[in-house]
Amino acid sequence: MKFLEIEKIILEDDARGMSSLYKKIKKGYIERSTDLILNTNGKIFISSGFYILNSKSPETDGPPGVIALAKTLTALGNDVFIVTDKFSIDIFKGMYDKDKVLEFPILSHVESNSYANKLIKEIDPKLLISIERAGFADDGKYRNFKGIDFSDYNAKIDYLFEQLPKSIGIGDGGNEIGMGNYKNEILELGIYSNPSVTTTSENIIASTSNWGAFGLIAGISMKKGKNYLPSVEEGKQMIQKSVSLGAVEGLSGEAKPWVDGRSLDEDKICLEKLNLLF
Repeated sequence: MKFLEIEKIILEDDARGMSSLYKKIKKGYIERSTDLILNTNGKIFISSGFYILNSKSPETDGPPGVIALAKTLTALGNDVFIVTDKFSIDIFKGMYDKDKVLEFPILSHVESNSYANKLIKEIDPKLLISIERAGFADDGKYRNFKGIDFSDYNAKIDYLFEQLPKSIGIGDGGNEIGMGNYKNEILELGIYSNPSVTTTSENIIASTSNWGAFGLIAGISMKKGKNYLPSVEEGKQMIQKSVSLGAVEGLSGEAKPWVDGRSLDEDKICLEKLNLLF
């Protein structure tokens, strides 16, 4: 039952309706996502990078979770690439192996579909993971949590997920890749009026997407009998590093080491509780 305990921990202090959504969906997504990863061996793509319009910068939710998960998957013997766009690439290149950070260009729908096909053929990933990456609404546009269209600032990475059958989405609000799995429930509960329609094999919901990634690492750690989670201090350092590279807090748009309205001391609660499981 510890996998369900992980799900409860990553949904604590929820401010965007994910706890209500959790009551409506099939439980056990941490264990199912863990099994999907452990049954995969080879190259893995992790997509991320969420652009904040009022600051013209990507947000702090995403990069720490991506880096922590990439390190875990690499330790398991996989070859991990980060896929993002020009607005977030400097953040990830500053936190990860520059040669493993790929820029997906901002193109038309047709061109993006072709580019996704080319990238998959060239690199041959066996699994796709998205962490806090906007997904298509039903009109093919991208909208932030206020419902504002920011499609001009977001590469159409969704087309990767349409072409590869094994994938995991991680989100915290309803507009991210993978939330298409729960589109009807999100609308029914009034959580978000323009939910993503992009689906994934499994989808993890959490109070922040970083926490969702940490929950997945905790699941992997459970199955492998070894704790791969970052320490609380490492978690803080990753947030601070992302800000030093240009990331901002997503709600205010301010260049401060907060995540979705949570200070470092408030944000650390998740890693504290997850690490206590080991």
